[in-house]
Amino acid sequence: MTLTPTNAAQVAGEATLDRIAWIKLSSVQLPLATPISDAKVFTGRQKPMTEVAFLFVELGTEQGHEGIGFSYSKRAGGPGQFAHAREIAPVLVGEDPSDIGKLWTKLVWAGASVGRSGLATQAVAAFDIALWDLKAKRAGLPLAKLLGAHRDSVRCYNTSGGFLHTPIEEVLDNATATLENGIGGIKIKVGHPEAGVDLARVSAVRERIGDTAPLMVDANQQWDRPTAQRMGRALEEFGLVWIEEPLDAYDAKGHAALAASLDTPIATGEMLASVAEHYELIRHDAADIIQPDAPRIGGITQFLKLATLAEHHNLQLAPHFAMEIHLHLAAAYSSEPWVEHFDWLEPLFNERLETRDGRMWVPSRPGLGVTLTDQARAWTTETHEVGVR
Repeated sequence: MTLTPTNAAQVAGEATLDRIAWIKLSSVQLPLATPISDAKVFTGRQKPMTEVAFLFVELGTEQGHEGIGFSYSKRAGGPGQFAHAREIAPVLVGEDPSDIGKLWTKLVWAGASVGRSGLATQAVAAFDIALWDLKAKRAGLPLAKLLGAHRDSVRCYNTSGGFLHTPIEEVLDNATATLENGIGGIKIKVGHPEAGVDLARVSAVRERIGDTAPLMVDANQQWDRPTAQRMGRALEEFGLVWIEEPLDAYDAKGHAALAASLDTPIATGEMLASVAEHYELIRHDAADIIQPDAPRIGGITQFLKLATLAEHHNLQLAPHFAMEIHLHLAAAYSSEPWVEHFDWLEPLFNERLETRDGRMWVPSRPGLGVTLTDQARAWTTETHEVGVR
């Protein structure tokens, strides 16, 4: 057979030392102990959140190497992610697991008719993360070290103790306990329909934790432009690290105007589902702090592309949620980032991340350093396997 440049590139050569033999998909429903309400609930746009749906991908190779990755969905979309993953998974069997960029493209094109954003790339993300976990495990390195860490620990802040449904006295107690447990900063939710409620809660937390403890607020996209300007000015006195998602996630020009007019930094990006969508924020100077979510934008491969763009534009980095993944990625960012502490996922994993001195520490375990608990297996509602173990 005569090989053209196109099909020659698709034929594995001597450098291929291993191949993907099997893949297991699991749909897991994580129940939350308390229904969660942020500004989207108080404005009537969403119902309280009672569970988080996870798509787990476990895969193994002919030589016995294994990796695990996950994506997630809140309130809706979990079954769709699982269904899409089930359709595209077979294209990986027999492939070299080292060729992660190539495999990301192959997975995307396997489901190209539904696009390169949203649910489709969130399903791809779980495969991509599993491949990076496998590569780091095979190297015997934590993922951060495989990527090239700039630090062994990252500044961290807690979000889960400051939701709008939580009474202020409980928020204050949560803040005190959070700082005592070695977590460096506190983020609380704002965006209540009554501005006075927001300001009173922020004032109470600032008084409790003191003037020097890092404090952030998150409006979850619920302000319009005039409200964001008024609230931004009113919040200046509290010395916030950032105001998060003050406007609709796709309002790049509005975010840019707000960032230019306030001393308090603007952070956003968590709801975007591709590098291209984040680039709109970057090119409009719409954020001081970019907040990508690896499971939402297509995995670690895409996150690294976005991190390069962010670094080139001198942006700060504070990845959203999924600290088990983002700790490693934040540790590999050139300038000092933040990572978000959520304890929601702890029932899924046998391991715990260490927090002390206001920082979260990269574990010494290879890969992501996580394994699924028996409880996670018990919460599994559907599985699917391809290939042969």
